Amino acid sequence: MSLHKKGMMFVLSSPSGAGKTTLTKKLAKNNKNFKISVSHTTRTPRTNEINGEDYFFVKKEEFNSLVENNSFFEYAKIFNNFYGTLKEPVLNFLNEKKDVLFDIDWQGTQQLKKLSQLSLVTFFILPPNIKTLKERLLNRHKGQEKLIEDRMKKFNEEISHWTEYDHVVINDDLEECYNKIYKIIQQEKKGIKEKRNIDLITKKVEELTK
Repeated sequence: MSLHKKGMMFVLSSPSGAGKTTLTKKLAKNNKNFKISVSHTTRTPRTNEINGEDYFFVKKEEFNSLVENNSFFEYAKIFNNFYGTLKEPVLNFLNEKKDVLFDIDWQGTQQLKKLSQLSLVTFFILPPNIKTLKERLLNRHKGQEKLIEDRMKKFNEEISHWTEYDHVVINDDLEECYNKIYKIIQQEKKGIKEKRNIDLITKKVEELTK
């Protein structure tokens, strides 16, 4: 029996290319009670992205207007584009006892953590190694060497925020990583906290940031 009368909020963050979006979509696809919070963004869609499903793609003026009206729970500038989470749909999902998944970065997570009235559990996803991360980015951004270089440069800064998260998971094998996150979510919904292996995570982060 869940301890929470309303739904809970689960954040997945990671450096670019470590798999947070894939894992978020997999969780929602396999579990009817999970709803993804679809962010607003000022960036242009990638070829396979659908407006309203992957993101709400908006002009800067519209985004700024939403900021001014205090419509966002959180918003951040990432790689020269803005991303934000609207309050209204999230609150509607929670009131319907749905659990809401967030695919956001550390800046957005810091802002959400300040909302004490909401039940929030945060995950940070690490790649198994730098080589795999670079391969994922090369597959996603073919021919965009400058963009890949920028993301790799940003990696150390992003990864330095792992200590701010409740759980840290290594995405070496997608299925295993998914199962681990799902198991932790089920425990959290029952009020059970899993102890982090700080030494193991610290060692992994040191390997990745050499």
